[in-house]
Amino acid sequence: MGDSKLKLGTAPNSWGIWFPDDPRQMPWERCLDEISAVGYEWIELGPYGYLPTDTDILRKALADRGLRVSGTFVMDFLHDPDHWPALEAQTIGACESLVAVGAGYLIVIAGTYSDLFTGDMLRSDTLTDDQWGALIDTTHRIARIANDHRLRAVFHPHAETHVETEDQIERFLADTDPDLIALCLDTGHHAYTGGDAVEFYKKHADRTEYFHLKNVDGEILDRVRREGITFAKAVEVGVFCEPVYGVIDFAEMARALQDAGFEGYATVEQDMYPAPPDKPFPAARRTFEYLRGLGL
Repeated sequence: MGDSKLKLGTAPNSWGIWFPDDPRQMPWERCLDEISAVGYEWIELGPYGYLPTDTDILRKALADRGLRVSGTFVMDFLHDPDHWPALEAQTIGACESLVAVGAGYLIVIAGTYSDLFTGDMLRSDTLTDDQWGALIDTTHRIARIANDHRLRAVFHPHAETHVETEDQIERFLADTDPDLIALCLDTGHHAYTGGDAVEFYKKHADRTEYFHLKNVDGEILDRVRREGITFAKAVEVGVFCEPVYGVIDFAEMARALQDAGFEGYATVEQDMYPAPPDKPFPAARRTFEYLRGLGL
């Protein structure tokens, strides 16, 4: 299998980081130290406020460890106009941070209809046609702000949001302007919601500019579906596993990426929240070596 030209990176959520400040999370210095020690060059910034928000401090912290930033995310209820003022401010702040550290991508995620702390349902899991139209319009507005900052916006379908299944993603791609918004395909979320990430990528390689790489434990996923476990609890019980295991054939995924000549960013994520402090590093090292062995 030949080597890929993609840019392999990781994100703080592979170290159990979901929130800006949480006593169950390790200090940011240790997180960056371990990411660098694994061998990664590229990272995402993670939740705003976890890493230093002073860009001078952040740039030095990254440079000292040989790390570079690929992107970061904004996440909110895209279908709800009442959320736009805060989301607009969040988007501008994220774009300014990305520009300051020389990154290129803004990742857009719809808000989850279940609570990430408790798993309680926050909203209906379906949208009206008017709400769907608002989601599309808001996505385009975010993408235009990104463009104004010379950044590229990519949309990340996410479990327990209003764009999670293959049918919903197909509808999203059909309704959005490819000049404004591309796709960030998260292999784990795609499998979690019953999709085939490899075949979907082959079909939509022209819209896919960014990847999140993770795998799903099939036995745990069966339990999640059987017991109606919500996303936050599913992560806690280990539904996302190391890429070498799980329902996705990463050798096949690697071949698809190489066949398509994909040269974009691929961020390895193994969501684990909360995470014992000594768990992330060895798992990340095994994953890095496994993916490099596949030519990624």
